[in-house]
Amino acid sequence: MKYLCLLHYDVAKFETISASRMEAIVKECTPYDAALKASGQLVVQGSLQHGSAMILRPRDGKTTTSEGTLASTVGAVLVLEARDLNDAVRVASLHPAARTGEDLGWAVEVRPLEMFEYRA
Repeated sequence: MKYLCLLHYDVAKFETISASRMEAIVKECTPYDAALKASGQLVVQGSLQHGSAMILRPRDGKTTTSEGTLASTVGAVLVLEARDLNDAVRVASLHPAARTGEDLGWAVEVRPLEMFEYRA
């Protein structure tokens, strides 16, 4: 079963941290990422780039667009392979965003994910 992990944070607080603090965060996340990859449980990993999002909505039978985001607190996503929700929570709880960074508003949301793969 696959699980989507949304890594949330307070964007305003995160933008004010020093370069050395950012370096420490990356240094803490790197071993977790490597271990997760080695375990075979990491399916996809990515960081969202803020400030470049577009929202598409249906309006009067047409698609409208606007700049902005609906996921303003999401900074990264992981897709994990796990036995069940408890296993996914266990794996996600090892991520630094679930253990540190309280002052940055870090949190990890874990949700079951039904994936549909289409390949030519």
